[in-house]
Amino acid sequence: MLNTSSERRKNGSDQTKLVERILDLKRKRNAVILAHNYQIGPIQDLADFVGDSLGLSQAAAKTEADVIVFCGVHFMAETAAILCPDKKVLIPDPHAGCSLSETVTAEQLRRWKSQHPGAVVVAYVNTSAEVKAEADYCCTSSNAVNVVRSIPEDREILFLPDMYLGAYVQKVTGRKLHLWLGECHVHAGILPADIKAIRQRYPAAEFLIHPECGCVTSCMYYMADGDIPSNGTHILSTGGMIKHARRSPAKEFIVATEVGILHRLKKENPDKRFIPVDPEAVCQYMKMITLEKVLTSLEDMVYEVRVPEDIARRARRAIERMLSLA
Repeated sequence: MLNTSSERRKNGSDQTKLVERILDLKRKRNAVILAHNYQIGPIQDLADFVGDSLGLSQAAAKTEADVIVFCGVHFMAETAAILCPDKKVLIPDPHAGCSLSETVTAEQLRRWKSQHPGAVVVAYVNTSAEVKAEADYCCTSSNAVNVVRSIPEDREILFLPDMYLGAYVQKVTGRKLHLWLGECHVHAGILPADIKAIRQRYPAAEFLIHPECGCVTSCMYYMADGDIPSNGTHILSTGGMIKHARRSPAKEFIVATEVGILHRLKKENPDKRFIPVDPEAVCQYMKMITLEKVLTSLEDMVYEVRVPEDIARRARRAIERMLSLA
């Protein structure tokens, strides 16, 4: 059926008709379409809600739709399925994974916990449901600092899997964290030298940097030393970048994160200019979701994301703590 649907679309529909068909099926299925800020432009334009991991989790938890079509990567759809056990959660491409999520397994985390009995585990939302089930708290890049600050100061903390986000949180909070040595391959490739060069080319531009970037702690040190100007530098989640660009009087912004966010930034701020630090900072997993796959997902009601109840129950506790500290 997947091949038949694909062939029919190739032979008969341009993008406008494709979108119309998706919207018609969305109404018939009582579905909602959620899309991450890194999705391709046509997916963002189609979605009912576009946001970062925290915003998407909040939107999933609140929706009254029967079906959630999650245009993002697999761990995000899992989170929606955990929060909405009475909904059908579909991901248009089941192979849309995450290089950061794959750096740690539940078994690895259990072994790490055994080496630090009594420690509080804070798992970044970019983890599998099985890992979340082993955690005490989940967090996103927008509330990781608040989550760590909420933990009593006498408690040992294991933070995983992103070592750069963890190092950033450690520096901001002044808390000693044990960091898992994981990274997002896209953000890790954004280098301090590239930032320094592009900031010299656009000295009047504000600088927006995601805390997953491999250079974020280096940038903080450079700012402290005066090598990178601290004025106009903002370390933000993708949702934070969207809000800041909307409010700021600045007309130029240098952006250090996955380039999918540029579509929304430009769309919501047509009178402003957004310059990527690295135009090749592309997550191939995020870009696996297409209009054709969204249509197939709604036509054939594939691919459903399910989480076993025992895992979902334990993971839900950590996720709900994350949402309460949003």
